[in-house]
Amino acid sequence: MAMLTAKLSSPATNWLTGGRSPAGARRSAPARRATLIRATAGSYADELVSTAKSVASPGRGILAIDESNATCGKRLASIGLDNTEANRQAYRQLLLTTAGLGEYISGAILFEETLYQSTTDGKKFVDCLKDQNIMPGIKVDKGLVPLPGSNNESWCQGLDGLASRCAEYYKQGARFAKWRTVVSIPCGPSALAVKEAAWGLARYAAIAQDNGLVPIVEPEILLDGDHGIETTLEVAEKVWSEVFFYLAQNNVLFEGILLKPSMVTPGAEHKQRATPEAIAKYTLTMLRRRVPPAVPGIMFLSGGQSEVEATLNLNAMNQAPNPWHVSFSYARALQNSVLKAWQGRPENVEGAQKALLVRAKANSLAQLGRYTSEGESDEAKKGMFQKGYTY
Repeated sequence: MAMLTAKLSSPATNWLTGGRSPAGARRSAPARRATLIRATAGSYADELVSTAKSVASPGRGILAIDESNATCGKRLASIGLDNTEANRQAYRQLLLTTAGLGEYISGAILFEETLYQSTTDGKKFVDCLKDQNIMPGIKVDKGLVPLPGSNNESWCQGLDGLASRCAEYYKQGARFAKWRTVVSIPCGPSALAVKEAAWGLARYAAIAQDNGLVPIVEPEILLDGDHGIETTLEVAEKVWSEVFFYLAQNNVLFEGILLKPSMVTPGAEHKQRATPEAIAKYTLTMLRRRVPPAVPGIMFLSGGQSEVEATLNLNAMNQAPNPWHVSFSYARALQNSVLKAWQGRPENVEGAQKALLVRAKANSLAQLGRYTSEGESDEAKKGMFQKGYTY
């Protein structure tokens, strides 16, 4: 078992392990020795660190295509297609067989159905990704359900049976996992909901690491609301403080995780919009206050921002060096233009793949701090926020 340890032997630290407090400690007493377990990750520790570093590699980020079958159906319906397995397979094949994608994308989060699917030619989707040096990932949570005793809030289910599922996903080729829970500012958020979110994420992270999967830790702070950016900062700091407290309690190896936070922005209905520079300032302030530099990668979610907006904000956060790899894990902000270009027609596949490469390259440049929005289409500038969005 790999672990990081710290030994405490001075009288001033005996109180941490059951001795007298510093004020009452006798300096002449023999020093006690204690070992505190800081992090454990079983036999997978080295592999977890390697996987996390691979995903958090310069100029690359994550393509999130882990929508449930129902949500994928909504995507398909927007271009007039029925929600069938064949149509879902065709769309995901379009995405995962895009030549050159690995130059900009380091990981792809899949839904369970996709992890076990193959192309129409019989090649496993997992192998399509590996051929481009893209790490296959898997959504492992079972979705949001009402949280009794809260202010109309939710909690994320899926811990039951998680260990065995993670073991099977690893055998299938997945090397990282994703668990999304949400926090709502208009709902308070309540202390109960924050604690439930943080504890669930920590238990999931420990279980995932124990089975060889790098856990993406994602407490999404929803854009819903008319609050200002200062309120978002306050809530984000509170949430991430709880998350890291429970990650540590569960002996999660910080070098073997990735984070998927929301950017610190005003509520979607706030009367004043924030500039990319302001969003970068507030977001990086929150991260520096709450996230240890041992964490390899911060892979932001887009949360309903327009494609261009999400890219501009990421670019603003990479204008100076950060302690972590600051990148993207986008779904709609990478896929919207692709769907519009495809329209479900075989003759449009090549054009749709080019649209994906355009968006992936734009965000690659943003990760390097070299993106400009010059030449972006009006479609890419359209916001995608949906109040009460679920997937």
